[in-house]
Amino acid sequence: MTSIDFVTLEVADPAAAERFYTTAFGLTGQIRLRASETPSTGFRGFTLSLVVAQPADVDALVDAAVEAGATTLKPAAKSLWGYGGVVQAPDGTIWQVASSSKKNTGPATRDFQEIVLLLGVEDVKASKQFYVDHGLVVSKSFGGKYCEFDTGTGPVKLALYKRRGLAKVAGVSPEGTGSHRLAIASSAGPFTDPDAFEWTTADVNAER
Repeated sequence: MTSIDFVTLEVADPAAAERFYTTAFGLTGQIRLRASETPSTGFRGFTLSLVVAQPADVDALVDAAVEAGATTLKPAAKSLWGYGGVVQAPDGTIWQVASSSKKNTGPATRDFQEIVLLLGVEDVKASKQFYVDHGLVVSKSFGGKYCEFDTGTGPVKLALYKRRGLAKVAGVSPEGTGSHRLAIASSAGPFTDPDAFEWTTADVNAER
């Protein structure tokens, strides 16, 4: 089964980005950083999500991120599916913090259950087939709107969403050009998908 070993974010200042991710989210090996000045404007076409157990944990992580320098794109609030908020890290990466629960069941923590990489694509069906052809297994699919893959016990889960829909969820304009500033490390790589997302092998070096 194909798993995602980690994702590499290209950032202008890896040391500053490392301080942010350690302080705000307590991330270590799941997210790596690589220095880059590759041009990128507007929406980069993806979000990363921290899935947590309860609303209080959402608030704790969102507050920690904002205190560490993130910008609030969508304040944490209840929705039809649960409770969540969206922030943008100082390096430009958009993070969703969400829980399927609408009620707290214990004291707030900053623990998260999983990290989900959501790729915004132009054609979900075509991208799904591309990934299936490259060895990934679909675990959940809703026509041409959304698709999840089974990435086993890997630290990062993968899903596809329509680009415009993902931008709306993130609270930003869907317009954007240039590099995604993202590389996905997996045994499935190396390749570049139809939306120009780069997949690499897990032994590719990064700053962290």
